[in-house]
Amino acid sequence: MIIYGTAVLAACLIAGMIVGDLLGALLGVDSNVGGVGFAMLLLIVLSDWMRRNGHLPPLSEQGVLYWSAMYIPIVVAMASTQNVVSAVSGGPVALLAGIGATVVCWALVPAVARIGGASEPLPPATEAEAG
Repeated sequence: MIIYGTAVLAACLIAGMIVGDLLGALLGVDSNVGGVGFAMLLLIVLSDWMRRNGHLPPLSEQGVLYWSAMYIPIVVAMASTQNVVSAVSGGPVALLAGIGATVVCWALVPAVARIGGASEPLPPATEAEAG
């Protein structure tokens, strides 16, 4: 059953890569633009929908949770394959765009943290989590 969770992730990854390639083509860039990000967003939305409608058994959910935990190392590995030296040597625009995006994200953290206010924590999803 865990393999079904991995299959859900694979389907989301394929869909995300297609969306990223289409976005790259629309922008005139010969590259995938945000495919992994789209895949992970689709995985979050799809797994939440499946869990709410009872289509994601607990063992399949373990496969999704495993790959969700692997998200950061996968993204780091994929980002390391990009040609950073060529982007930086092409001009300061790439460097300024990266620094600008990072500064804006840091500046928005307090604003995003205030959204919704304080609330009660969610109950455990399974009996095993309840202890």
